[in-house]
Formats: sequence, structure tokens, C-alpha cells
Amino acid sequence: MATAEETLQVVVRKRRLQGNDVVVLDLAAADGAPSLPRFEAGAHIDVHLPSGLVRQYSLCGDPAARDHYRLGVLRDPQSRGGSQAVFDALHEGCMLRISRPRNHFPLDGEASHTILVGGGIGITPMIAMAHALHAAGRSFELHYRARARDACAFTEELAASPFAARVHYHFSAAGQRLDIAARVAASGSAGTHLYVCGPGGFMDAVLEAAQQAGLARAQLHREYFNADIDTSGSGFELVAAASGKSVRVAEGQTIVSALAAIGIRIDVSCEEGVCGTCVCTVLEGECDHRDVYLTDEEKADNDQLMACCSRAKSSRLVLDL
Repeated sequence: MATAEETLQVVVRKRRLQGNDVVVLDLAAADGAPSLPRFEAGAHIDVHLPSGLVRQYSLCGDPAARDHYRLGVLRDPQSRGGSQAVFDALHEGCMLRISRPRNHFPLDGEASHTILVGGGIGITPMIAMAHALHAAGRSFELHYRARARDACAFTEELAASPFAARVHYHFSAAGQRLDIAARVAASGSAGTHLYVCGPGGFMDAVLEAAQQAGLARAQLHREYFNADIDTSGSGFELVAAASGKSVRVAEGQTIVSALAAIGIRIDVSCEEGVCGTCVCTVLEGECDHRDVYLTDEEKADNDQLMACCSRAKSSRLVLDL
């Protein structure tokens, strides 16, 4: 979780509802400053909600628009409190704290063509990417997959954008299929990169189709909004080397909660292995990674672990805490 020194105070300058249960917020500097820190397409911010929760949301506005940050938040019926708190508490004029933008989902500067795919609210980072690619004069296409047009947010904004001709809609209720293989083939370039964000099953299908069409893993990029986590498995001994303490992590218990029981606090945010806030350095033992934040290569290195959801395959795990 970001500290007070790392946060920015902002005010909700504008709020509107779009599509089915999507709230779009424009955040401006609370002190009236004409600009906020720069961000790159694909970046997100931590939003410190009045309830005390901290949640991550992609910045979906034009990176060139420095006077505000734009967010799009879907009210999730399975919400653990975050999206509901946004709907209930964040109204125009509301003051809140956010982190500076961070980017774990950057565009590849060498791509000859870029395919952007957003499923539902996963369209949000793609909008910022489209603005950046258009401004740079680069080749790209944007695909928006949703149930129906009335379920979509940002349609008016995209229709008025300078890249409107590159936006393609695919509505499942109308039987409009998104053919990823055809889009990859049409790009006609070995330098094509694909970016996808949306529900987990949707992203898996898009990435599998892109790989079968010939794109290498290095050309495929995804961002999770949330993930199903599983903390089941045998218990193990956890040693906090720097603190000289140890604790037994029980089956179904998280490393975060086990450490809290012996007075060691780990900063957490998403609690789903998505954001990377709770990353810890591993000194000894074999990790059982349950997150979607680390790459396969980083997991294979076995030198870091997400404490909110991951476990140990070995009977003993030593962290640099």
C-alpha cells in the first residue's frame, strides 16, 4: 500500500454513469494545479477509498490530457467492497488520495502493428493505448467485445475520437464473433503485438487463438483486473529472516495473515495476486505461486513471492522480512 508521502490528493471533478453499471470518473488535482503527473498508456493508480480499502484501476483517458485522470469502474455483483464503495462514496466534489501512476502493462515501442482487445470493462486500458498509438502515428486496431451496445461504456467518446475508424465492436447478443486468428493474419507482419484485458476466460481464449495464429508469447500481453485465488494446500513453516521470527502457515491461511499473527505487517492491496503490492524476497525454499502478477520466468527464478495468495511447496520457506 502506498504511504502518505507517495500519494496525491485529488477531487472527483466529474462523474457519470454509462452502459450497465459503469461509473466514469474524472479526477483532478485537489489544490487546483493545472496538471497531474504524466502517465504512460497501460498505467494504473491505487485508489484509497473512504472505507479504507485500496483498489487498482486503469487510467483510460488520453495520456496527453494532463489536467485529469479518467477511470471507468464496473459495479461488480461479486465485489469484495471496492467497486461498490466507488459507486456509493465517490461523487463530484469528493476528495480522496491516489498513488502516482504505475505501469505493469506498457506498450512495446518496436511493434509494427498492435491489436488491442478489451472485453467488457477491460476496454479501459485499451483506450489510453489507442490514444498513445494514434498520437505516435503507429499502426493499430481496437476491438471492443461486449454483450450488447447498451452494456458498453465509452461508446460516445470512442465515436468522437480521432481513431474512430479503427474501433471495431463485437456484440455476443448479436452473434458478432471476434476472430483473433483472422486479425493476426490480416496484420501481415511478424512484428505484430496483441494486448488483451477482460475476464480471465475471455483473455485465455484470445491468447490461445493468437498463439495458434503464429504470435509468440513475447508478442502477447495481458492485464488482469481480478483473479480467483486458492490458498489450499499443506501447511508449512515460514521464517522471517530479518526479524528472527517464524510461524506455521496453516492450510487455507495466507502468508499475510500468518505474519500478522506474529506482529509482521505486509502491505496488501488487491489481495488476489494481481497488483504486486505484497511482493516478498525469497531466501530459501520452493515457492508455490498462485498469483497472476509474476511472469513464468520470474516464477521459475524462485526469488520472489506474492504473500497475499502464494504458498510453499517445501516444508520450510524463508523470506527476507
